[in-house]
Amino acid sequence: MKDVSISQVSVFLESRPGHLRRILDSFEAQGIDVRGVSASDTGDYGIVRFVLDDPQRGLAALRAEGSAVALSEVLCVRLDDVPGELARVVGIISDKTNIVYSYSLASTFIVFGVEDPAALEALLVDQPVEVVGQAALAKTFAEKS
Repeated sequence: MKDVSISQVSVFLESRPGHLRRILDSFEAQGIDVRGVSASDTGDYGIVRFVLDDPQRGLAALRAEGSAVALSEVLCVRLDDVPGELARVVGIISDKTNIVYSYSLASTFIVFGVEDPAALEALLVDQPVEVVGQAALAKTFAEKS
C-alpha cells in the first residue's frame, strides 16, 4: 500500500481575539500556504488543525514562537458532490474504526462560527470579502458539477 497520508499541524490556543491571527500571520511571514483549517473550542482553549503546503516549515515556525504544537498524520479523501456521498464514505470507515474528528479542505470557502453571525455579517459588508449564503453556495457547487 502506498503512503497516502498527509501531515497536519495542530496548535493549542487560548480562545481569545487575535490568537488565531497571530498563527496565520506567522504562516504568511514564512510564505506558508494554508490548504485547510479546523478550529474547535473547549471553552477557554481550543485546538486549531491546519493542512499546510509545507507542514515541516509550519511546525518549525510555530515552535520558534513558543506555540504548543504537534504534527500528526491524517487521511484525506475526495468526495463526489452528490447527496449521500459523505454518509457512504463515513459508513465504510465507521464500520471498522472510530472517526475522532473530520473537516473539509475547501480552502476558498471558510465557515466561521461566532456568537453573533448577524454582527459578523455587518462587519464584513463593507470589506473586500464575499459572504456566501445558502443559495449562493448551492449555485456555486451546482456550477462545478
